[in-house]
Amino acid sequence: MLALSQKLYTASASAFAIDYKGTRICHGCFEHGSESWQLQIVNALRLGERTRASSLLSDLVYRNHLSRADDFVYVLDFCARLPDPLFVLETWRIMDEKEIDMNNRCYLLIIRALCKGGYLEQAFNLVSSLGENPDIYHILPMYNNFLGACAQTHSMYHANNCLDLMELRMVGKNEVTYTELLKFAVLQQNLSAVHEIWKECTKCYNVSLVALRRFIWSFTRLGDLKSAYEALQQMVSLAIHGKFTISKNAQGKLFTSRLDIPIPSSSTSDLGLKNFSMANETSVPSVFENCKDMEKCANFGIMPKTQLSGSVTKVLRWSFNDVIHACAQTQNYGLSEKLMLQMQNLGVEPSCSTYDGFIRAVVFERGLRDGMKVLKLMEKNNLKPYDSTLATLSVSCSKDLELDLAELFLDQISQPRHSHPYNAFLEACDTMDQPERAVQILAKMKQLKLKPDIRTYELLFSLFGNVNAPYEEGNMLSQVDAAKRIHAIETDMIRNGIQHSYISTRNLLKALGTEGMIRELMHYLHVAENRFSRSNTFIGTPIYNTVLHSLVEAKESHMAIEIYKTMILCGYRPDIATYNIMIDCCSIIRCFKSACTLVSMMIRNGFYPQALTYTSLIKILLVYENFNEALNLLDQGCSEGIELDVLLFNTIIQAACEKGRMDIIELVVEQMHRERVPPDSSTCGYVFSAYVDNGYLTTAMEALQVLSMRMISEENDSTLEEKRALFEEDFILSEDLEAVDLRLVELFEDSKEDLAVALMNLRWSAIVGFPFSWLPNASQWAMRLSRTYALAKNKIDFKLNVRWRGLV
Repeated sequence: MLALSQKLYTASASAFAIDYKGTRICHGCFEHGSESWQLQIVNALRLGERTRASSLLSDLVYRNHLSRADDFVYVLDFCARLPDPLFVLETWRIMDEKEIDMNNRCYLLIIRALCKGGYLEQAFNLVSSLGENPDIYHILPMYNNFLGACAQTHSMYHANNCLDLMELRMVGKNEVTYTELLKFAVLQQNLSAVHEIWKECTKCYNVSLVALRRFIWSFTRLGDLKSAYEALQQMVSLAIHGKFTISKNAQGKLFTSRLDIPIPSSSTSDLGLKNFSMANETSVPSVFENCKDMEKCANFGIMPKTQLSGSVTKVLRWSFNDVIHACAQTQNYGLSEKLMLQMQNLGVEPSCSTYDGFIRAVVFERGLRDGMKVLKLMEKNNLKPYDSTLATLSVSCSKDLELDLAELFLDQISQPRHSHPYNAFLEACDTMDQPERAVQILAKMKQLKLKPDIRTYELLFSLFGNVNAPYEEGNMLSQVDAAKRIHAIETDMIRNGIQHSYISTRNLLKALGTEGMIRELMHYLHVAENRFSRSNTFIGTPIYNTVLHSLVEAKESHMAIEIYKTMILCGYRPDIATYNIMIDCCSIIRCFKSACTLVSMMIRNGFYPQALTYTSLIKILLVYENFNEALNLLDQGCSEGIELDVLLFNTIIQAACEKGRMDIIELVVEQMHRERVPPDSSTCGYVFSAYVDNGYLTTAMEALQVLSMRMISEENDSTLEEKRALFEEDFILSEDLEAVDLRLVELFEDSKEDLAVALMNLRWSAIVGFPFSWLPNASQWAMRLSRTYALAKNKIDFKLNVRWRGLV
C-alpha cells in the first residue's frame, strides 16, 4: 500500500507535488535521489500520521538517506505551506544533531513555517542567530516573512525588533518590506506613517501595480480618499501604458515580474514603527507628485478602452473597489459614479463587491429608489448581491418606513454578521407603532442564532416596555404585563452578558413612567444611580428629566420636587426641558409664584421661554379663571416671536369651553388663524361642544366646517379650491362607504389624523344636509370673528394708550 502511494505521488510530482490543501510545490525543490524518501514523510504528514512521519524522518537520517540540506527541502517546504511548525522544529533539531549544514533555503522555509504557525519568538531567535554564521547570507525574504507574520498577529514588539535587526545588518528594504510596513501603519491608524512610507518607497522605486494596490488599500482604510484616488489614477496610467507585468507565484499570489533589488537603508531615513507619530496628519505631499498623466487619467469622458491582461484587470478591480467603498464611507456619491464610468471605459467589469460599495454610496445620497435601480442592474448582469448589500438596502427601507420591502431584504440575507439591519427594522417598528412585526423579526434573529447587541435591547424597552400607551392609561393588568416583559428583556440581557447603557436605562424608565408604575420607576432610578456611580460616570440630566416628566404626568408633584432638589444637590444642571417640566409641576400645586421663579432662573441660565413654557404658565392662571392674564401671556408670546403650537391655544379654548366663555373662544380661534397655526381635532371638538352646549347649533356646524377646512390648509382659499375635486369625489360626497372607510384608514396609518378627522367632519356635515363652501374665510362666522377680534384689539390698545398717557 505504501509502495503504491509512493508511485502515485512520484507520478504526480513530475510537474508539481500537491498537498491536501491543493497548494503546488515545485518539483525542482528537492534532489531526485531523496525524492522517494521525502515523499514518504510528506505522505504520512498529509494523512495526519505524525508518529510515523517522525519515525521515518529519524530512520532515514540515521541510515544517511537524508544527509544534506537539500534532502530536507521538500519536507520543510510542505510544512511551511501547511503550516506545521512543530514538525519543522523536530526536523531542525534532527538536522542540528546530525550536524547537517543548513543553507539559505532551509532557513527561509523554517522561518516561514514558524511565522505561519505563530511561533514568532522562535522565528526571531533563529533570524538573530543567523548573524553568528558567516556562511549564511542574510536574504531579505526572511525578514519580510517575519514582518508579515508580525502584522498578522499584531505584534509590534517583534516587528520593531526585526526592523532594528535589519538596520544593524544593512539588509535594506524592497517593495514587499514597504507593503508589510503599511499593514502596521493601518493597524495603528497612522495616516502620516503611510505617507512617510510612500515618500520613502517612491524615492527608491517606480512603484509597481501590486505595491500601488497596497497603498490604495491603506489610504482608504485610513479615510484619505484624495490620496487613494490619486494613487488609483497613477495605477490606471501604468496599466494603460503596460509598464509592468503581473504574474502569480506557486501560492497563487500576485507579484510584479521585475528585478526587485533591495535598497540599502539610509541614515537619514528611519521607518521604525516606534518612531511614527500617532497624529493623523494630512498636510503631506500629494501622492501624484511623480505622475505626468493625471489630467489624462482623470478625463473620464475620453478614456480609451485598453486591452488589459487578466491579472492587471483583477488588481485594478480590487483597487477601484477599495476607493468606491471609501466613497460610500464618506458619502461621496459623485466620485463613486465617476469611478464606475471609468471602470466601464477601461473594460473592467464591476464585481459584486464593486456594486456593494456603489449601492451604499447611492443610497446614502440619492435614496432608496436609485439604490433599487442599481440592484436591478446587478441582477441584469447575473450578479448576486452580497449580504452586506442586502443589509444596506434593508436599512434604507427601514429609514423610509418601507417595512415590507425591508423585511424582504432581511429574509434574503443568508449569513447575517451583525444585528444592525435588524435593529434598523425594530426602530422603524417603534416609529410606526407596530410591535407585532418586531416580534416576528426577533423570532428570525433567534432562528438565525444572531446575538442581539445593546442597541437591540434599547429598542426592545421602547417597543415592549409599556402595554397600553399611547392609547390608554396604564391599569393593574397592563402594569403586570409590562413588568413581565421588562423582566424577560433584562433576563435575556444577562444571558448574553450585556449591561444597561444610558439609552436603555432611559427607555426603561420612560416605559415605567408611561404605564404609571411609580414605585418601580423610583426603584430603577436608584439602581441606575448606583450603577453609574460605581462606574464613575454620570447619570445625566436627560434621565432625571424622564423621571420628572413621569412623576408630573402621574400628579406626583411632591416626589417630583424632591427628585429636582436631589438633582440640583448632585451637581446636575437643569436644561430647558427640566425647567418646563417643573413649571408644569407648578400647575398641579397651583403656585404661579413658584412658576415665575423657575422662569427667572431659566432666563438667568441662558434659556428662553418656549411655547411649552407659556402653556404651563397659562394653565396655572386658568385654574383661577384669570382669562385676562392668560390672554396677556398669549399676546406676549406672540410678540416675542416664539414658535407657537396648537396646544398653547387649545389650553385656553378648553378652559373657556368648560366655563362657557364664548367670547374667549372666538378671540383665541381668530388669533390662531392670524398666527397661521392650523387647528386640530381637539380644537374642533372644544369649539363645536361650546356652541352646542349654549344652543347655537347652526353656528356650531358652520364653525366645524371652517375649522375642518383650516385643518386641511391654513393657506389661502385657492389652495382649498385646488383640492376640492379630489376630496369631494373620494371622501365627502362619495357613496361607496367601504372605499371611503379604506381611504380614511390609510390616512390614519400614514399619521395624517388631522386630515382624516377634517374630511370625516365635512362628510358628516354633507350627510346631514348642511350647506358649505370651500371658501372658509368668506363664511359669516369667520368674518364675524375677524371683526370682533379687530374691535377687541382696538379696545386693548386704547386702554394701554390711556394708561400710558396717565403715567406721563
